Amino acid sequence: MIRRLPDLLIEPVVRRALAEDLGRAGDITAQACIPEGARMRAVFAARRPGVLAGVDCVRLGLLALDPSATLNPRLRDGDAFEAGAVLVEADADARAFLAAERTALNLLGRLCGIATLTRAYVEAVSGTGARIADTRKTTPGLRALEKHAVVCGGGVNHRFGLDDAILIKDNHVALCGGVGEAIRRARAAAGHLVKLEIEVDGLDQFDEALAERPDVVMLDNFTPEMLREAVARAGASPFGRPVLEASGGVNLQTVRAIAESGVDVISVGALTHSAPALDVGLDVI
Repeated sequence: MIRRLPDLLIEPVVRRALAEDLGRAGDITAQACIPEGARMRAVFAARRPGVLAGVDCVRLGLLALDPSATLNPRLRDGDAFEAGAVLVEADADARAFLAAERTALNLLGRLCGIATLTRAYVEAVSGTGARIADTRKTTPGLRALEKHAVVCGGGVNHRFGLDDAILIKDNHVALCGGVGEAIRRARAAAGHLVKLEIEVDGLDQFDEALAERPDVVMLDNFTPEMLREAVARAGASPFGRPVLEASGGVNLQTVRAIAESGVDVISVGALTHSAPALDVGLDVI
């Protein structure tokens, strides 16, 4: 079962989006056309097949404008669906429903798109043992929701922010004067619960990193042949085998070969920065 995000994390995002859309005077179209007190029943329906994420955004969007609104989710976050599937049925004040419609659809479509793309990557590496992870390449302000959508699609979350774990990248290495020195400095400063990962861009750097016993090594833009060699070297290392993460040059055409190299994790920025929104519509019933 997919863990739900607390409303405390979702509600501020939804309220900011509603405030942006309502502007200074609210929905003047609905106010002009719809009688006060009218009710509206409608369904959020998928126009294309996909994976659900973002049901709570719909719920909180409607409740923010009509506390008496009732919702009946037909599916749960993480469920797959076909085109035409009813995702959520709702009843609310008509003016409130119409005012919340675009915010709810924007968030639902965005998050379903991420979950759907993630599921495609997960299925592409099925049976290899590799896990698909996201990155910090998220839409500003939407990270918690977008990372939740990745989990709905079957992926796993990389670090949430800069304070989750130490990840030494190429610029850190350059400023420290080398892979080994960067790891030693980081290890000296890290608390006992802090994981340490380092990014390397070649097998020479990889060997240097192994000797310092990092928790994770990110193999950046390695070819499948280089990845297989790194996996072999890690398995034979007297220093122990770190978690091996492949990154860079990953797409749905290359991900299977990357996974078959024997790496443990494949991080894919496209899950959040390039996922197309799924087409979801609102139909009055």
